[in-house]
Amino acid sequence: MDQPQTAAARRAPTLREATRVWLKIGLMSFGGPAGQIALMHKELVETRRWVGEERFLHALSYCMLLPGPEAQQLATYMGWLMHRTAGGLVAGLLFILPGALVMLGFSIVYAHFHGLWLIGALFFGIKAAVLALVVEAMLRIGKRALKSRVSYALAIAAFVAIYVFHTPFPAIVLAAGLLGWAGHRLAIPFFSPAPSAGKPAGPEQPAGIVDEMFARGELAHARPSPGRAGRALLFWLPAWLGPVALLWRLGGIAGVWTQIALFFSIMAVVTFGGAYAVLAYVAQAAVNSYGWLTPGEMVDGLGLAETTPGPLILVLQFVGFLAAFRSPGGLDPTLAGTLGALLTLWVTFAPCFLWVFLGGPYVEALRENKVATAALAAITAAVVGVIANLALWFALHFLFGELGQAFSMGLQYPVLPSVNWQAVLLSVAAMVALLRFRLGMLTTLLGSAGAGVLLALAGGGS
Repeated sequence: MDQPQTAAARRAPTLREATRVWLKIGLMSFGGPAGQIALMHKELVETRRWVGEERFLHALSYCMLLPGPEAQQLATYMGWLMHRTAGGLVAGLLFILPGALVMLGFSIVYAHFHGLWLIGALFFGIKAAVLALVVEAMLRIGKRALKSRVSYALAIAAFVAIYVFHTPFPAIVLAAGLLGWAGHRLAIPFFSPAPSAGKPAGPEQPAGIVDEMFARGELAHARPSPGRAGRALLFWLPAWLGPVALLWRLGGIAGVWTQIALFFSIMAVVTFGGAYAVLAYVAQAAVNSYGWLTPGEMVDGLGLAETTPGPLILVLQFVGFLAAFRSPGGLDPTLAGTLGALLTLWVTFAPCFLWVFLGGPYVEALRENKVATAALAAITAAVVGVIANLALWFALHFLFGELGQAFSMGLQYPVLPSVNWQAVLLSVAAMVALLRFRLGMLTTLLGSAGAGVLLALAGGGS
């Protein structure tokens, strides 16, 4: 077991030493962003003292302001801080690759064999656990974000906007951010949080090796520089959007490759609030607008993403795989699906490196930025309503065999006689396991999958 370093043994880690740690984190990063951030904190702050508590939390705050998976961006940021661009690439890629490889394998197996009774039974149980996990995420984030009547109003407004009026998720994020800005200017208490109570490193918050290197002036790459910012922008912006422009030029706007590149590039810019927030919009667009997969398959993909290491947003890779698998354009379907998954990964995560390498040196300027904090508070409150919509969307499509359409706006409601009581009972059991007995994500998923198989063997499965 790793032991904290003593003061006498403190030295900067080499890139090779850091790479081993980042690989370990990438292989063990189950449990969503909360568990992944906790694992990074344990490895980098508590065990090795590479980074001090104050600097780690400040970097986390910056990453939470960014679109995209905050845990992956935090890993990239920490790697860049210690070992420049090479360190950021190693940390960020190793955080993604183990889960991406597993997810690709799952996608291939799913595309070819999901019609088998055993696969169907497993996913019947997994869907119940996924519904419980989404409800748990809504409650967890809501407890942190909803602390006033204004925040509750924002959450309700976001839910109504996306469920009733089908408002695009990017518009909800933009509106919430503008409301946060306006609320701060008008001095509404919810939008004007108290100043940070952070303290300088001391006995309770010991400085890390990186902090000591900063104090000695050794980390020049982490200080603002127009030249470095320009180089980051000139490299990463074309690297991210170049393939999108090329596909648009070659295949036209209607081609599946262009659709994947454009759609997920937009998602990379507006994925505030974590994967659960954006998945409601992704699910509705992928199912209703593009027809890439069915509602049940979207829930299956989320279940697969929950069982793999790495960021939950890897579920987008599953969506991209099925989209290209079913429109291969003359290629072998598995090859086309693999290329679709890789394209999705690229346009989803390339901008994460852009945000960190471009904005990292300017992080200190955001340290006490109350406007940014107010906008984030409003966005986080709205995200609760968006996640509530995701929970309702999953519940309607899993628990009921038939849905009705109300009014001309296409508002869906359940047809009560079509209820699947096995799905209801299994979902309730998963919620009790997760929320009451706190059995954990993997335990709940595996137990629900096993229960789905038992129901199928007993003649009661889906």
